[in-house]
Amino acid sequence: MDVVTSVMGSLLAKLGELLLAEYKLQKGVKEDVESLELEMKGVHAALTMVAKVPRDQLDQQVKIWADELTGLSYDMEDVVDNFLVYVEGFDPAANSHKLKLLVEKMTSLFTKGKARHQIANAIKDIKTHAKDLADWHDRYSKVKDTGINNTIYPCLATLYKNQKDLVGIEDPRDELIKRLTHSDGDVSNQQLKIISISGAGGLGKTTLAKAVYDSLQTKFSCKAFVPVGRNPQVNKVLKDILLELEPSKSMGDIAILDERQLINKLRDLLQDKRYFIVIDDIWDTTAWGIIKFALLDNNLGSRVITTTRLHQVATKTGDVYKLEPLSHSLSEELFYTILSDGKGKCPYDQPSDVSKKILQKCAGVPLAIIAIASLLRDKPMENWSTLYSSIGFGNGDNKDIDDMRRILMFSYDDLPYHLRPCLLHLSIFPEDALIMKDTLIWMWVAEGFVHEEPGIGLFEIGERYFNDLVNRSMLLPVEHIEDNAIYACRVHDMVLDIICLLSKEQNFVTILDSNEKYSSSQSKARRLAVQTRDGEQHNHLVNKSMPKLRSCYASMCHISMMPPLSCFQVLRVLDMKNCKFLENCHLEHLGKSHLLRYLSLENANISELPKDIGDLKFLQTLDLRNCKIKGLPQSTSLLRKLKCLRVGSMRLCTDGFEHICIEAPNWIGNLTSLEELSLKISGEFSTFVEGLGKLTELRVLGCDLRGHLDERSMKTLVGSVCKLEKIQILHLEDLDEWSGMETDTYWAGYKPPRELRDLSMSSTFSRLPAWINSSLLPNLSKLKMDLYHFEEPDVVNLGGLPKLCDMGNLWIDSYIESPDGAFPKLRYCGIHAPFWFLPGSMRSLECITFGFGTMWYMRDAVIDFDFISTLVNLPSLRWVFANIDCHGARASDVEKMEAAVRQAIDNHPNHPTLDLDMSGDPRMIKEPASPLLHHTTSVGTSAREDNKESSSQETQQEWRSQDWSIGGAEYVY
Repeated sequence: MDVVTSVMGSLLAKLGELLLAEYKLQKGVKEDVESLELEMKGVHAALTMVAKVPRDQLDQQVKIWADELTGLSYDMEDVVDNFLVYVEGFDPAANSHKLKLLVEKMTSLFTKGKARHQIANAIKDIKTHAKDLADWHDRYSKVKDTGINNTIYPCLATLYKNQKDLVGIEDPRDELIKRLTHSDGDVSNQQLKIISISGAGGLGKTTLAKAVYDSLQTKFSCKAFVPVGRNPQVNKVLKDILLELEPSKSMGDIAILDERQLINKLRDLLQDKRYFIVIDDIWDTTAWGIIKFALLDNNLGSRVITTTRLHQVATKTGDVYKLEPLSHSLSEELFYTILSDGKGKCPYDQPSDVSKKILQKCAGVPLAIIAIASLLRDKPMENWSTLYSSIGFGNGDNKDIDDMRRILMFSYDDLPYHLRPCLLHLSIFPEDALIMKDTLIWMWVAEGFVHEEPGIGLFEIGERYFNDLVNRSMLLPVEHIEDNAIYACRVHDMVLDIICLLSKEQNFVTILDSNEKYSSSQSKARRLAVQTRDGEQHNHLVNKSMPKLRSCYASMCHISMMPPLSCFQVLRVLDMKNCKFLENCHLEHLGKSHLLRYLSLENANISELPKDIGDLKFLQTLDLRNCKIKGLPQSTSLLRKLKCLRVGSMRLCTDGFEHICIEAPNWIGNLTSLEELSLKISGEFSTFVEGLGKLTELRVLGCDLRGHLDERSMKTLVGSVCKLEKIQILHLEDLDEWSGMETDTYWAGYKPPRELRDLSMSSTFSRLPAWINSSLLPNLSKLKMDLYHFEEPDVVNLGGLPKLCDMGNLWIDSYIESPDGAFPKLRYCGIHAPFWFLPGSMRSLECITFGFGTMWYMRDAVIDFDFISTLVNLPSLRWVFANIDCHGARASDVEKMEAAVRQAIDNHPNHPTLDLDMSGDPRMIKEPASPLLHHTTSVGTSAREDNKESSSQETQQEWRSQDWSIGGAEYVY
């Protein structure tokens, strides 16, 4: 239902567009389209009703009908899109007379030709299905009545688990008890405290809430533990609370009460009582808003716990306690507890490699571990490998597997209709893929999953969709540690299994992989994800006919497996990144893919684009990063709907990295729909920088200008940047040929937009620009620029930026103090020793790099510096990188300084990891012939003793890793 509802909504919008007066459809055609639109609206309304019921509860005939209707809707959308391409594919401003003739010609073709025939058949089929829908009306109503609300509460079994069988619950239970009982001594003056346990499905939120409830309930005069679930009937929840608080009350006494009466009765009951209530599995803030009216704050120290898998619900119900997955050791303990019937030890001589893979797949989710361990418990270990390769849902009769699937499916079924296709689309990625957020959103836009809203850009709407999926725990976010910004995501293996199965069942994505677990008929494929690698299989698609294919994701695919592009007649998305064997000749028919919206050739061996690239009038995203392309065809200027253009590369070669630039395009100002532009360019810049000022829709601009920028062009560049009022990310590189005073002058009049959050400029300023302040840049989180002089007023200005997380290569000079409350969000900075961190400033600082290289004239001050008393004022500190240039220093001085730094680390409450980089350390020069002039050591906390010998490079990589929170990735998209 999810797929067809989404497709139908998209088609309705296009049918409405087709009826606009500008297309001047002949009377007969217009009547047919109007009739079709009316029929489609009726079917769409019926489908929306049916889509509210989980697919596994639907009648099989309804599923078949919906699947057929999906295919029919796709076909009709292809017909309409082809017509619109021919009508809109020419620039009206270029030749209005030619456009008029073209519209008249295409109208005639639409009336008499193939398109007319397709529309007629589509109308006939839709009317037939509409009649079937009317005949099945009673069945739909029955399904609706017996759907979600009568489903057995899936977490019910966890309420009655024996706590001695639970693993890893002690620490979170004790932490929650501590939060709830803090200041318990003064009960008479305690306000109501509400804590919300938040986390993905299967993490054990209900189990944890029950453990806390069992531990504390004796301290309260009345208590209740009430499950809620999806689509709650608030009236029933209030009755359940009342019945648990007063077990003696009969159901008959409260059956006739409405919500208002129930709330009043509960408030009267709780007025003089210290109560403890757990409201489990809340999905809806509206329902919570009503329930909360009954929870009277009587200053008697009452407590309420809620659980939810939706982050936005958690933030609105109470103080959030985010439940994390189990550690590896606890995962093992739970796994072997199930396998050994409660003994907690591996029942075999030694753990198998397969069990390690299984635990990795479960990723610390207790429900997943219990389900799979239960499945394997009665199976010989030698059969585990076979079972592992087919682990999924519905592959056996194991009750725990079924429960896990139901819990995860609850999260899917609760998604709004516009988010379901976005989630199913993630089945195109293999396990453990690191999925870049911006790339994913542009794919969603091209697929038509992102629906337009007045006054809001498609990318920003797609970003909201992405954040919604993260908040609902359906995506695992990956953050840049420097600024805490989510830049990528992963899909939990268990969620991936669910969406792959749903995608196959609904023919949403056809996956071509080694084991064909989720593969389906390629001839009917609408979206194809090729996940085989070089040498695994050959010639999969060369002889396949796929006339209906809309999207092809073939990252890392060998070109020998692919048919020519001319075989794809209705292709909208073509992703061939990392296809090393892709050559220019393989793009020969690219210009004929008139419906193409998204094209990625990233990291492919392509040196030039075909000249007919300009025929792709509907292209929205063109990603050419790390190709060999040194110039774009002139026809690229015709891509008036292009929203994202990424060109330029930095490729590894024998001498290091080679920067490949394109010739500065003098037509860039024609692409006025651009929202994201990333370029490495060379040549003559004057026309290019002037054209930038016309791109007023830009949110992201990354320009690497490799060449001389004369004074006039520099002024023009600044003037153009001043016109970009929607810019959020601005990176201007290789502008370092000007003196500080000149740079100050050029940028003096710049007034940045308030939404700017990431600013990087390679220019060196003599002082911090006056426009970098909290009033003009309230959202700035990343700043990278060079200053000749960094003085105390600059620290005051920077310290006042409320969201600044990363100062890049801006190093604070010695002895400059920051005031109390300064840098509230800063997580990384560099500073010259000696330095002082005063209490109250830089409270969020996690990483500090400090150096001594230029300070040997202040040697005594540095050597005798009290690192302990300053570093202890950084409560969030986790990493310290110390760079000490020891050339010309006495060994005794180096030893004293190193000892002082190490002592400060040992005395810090967090015991942060120390990376000590000592160039030219005199203690290391033992023999004249020794080439070793660089010494690096690393110190960790007691919990990190095994990592003491890790290198400086590894430690810095951990800090600067783009994926530090989840781990390395085999595939990056």
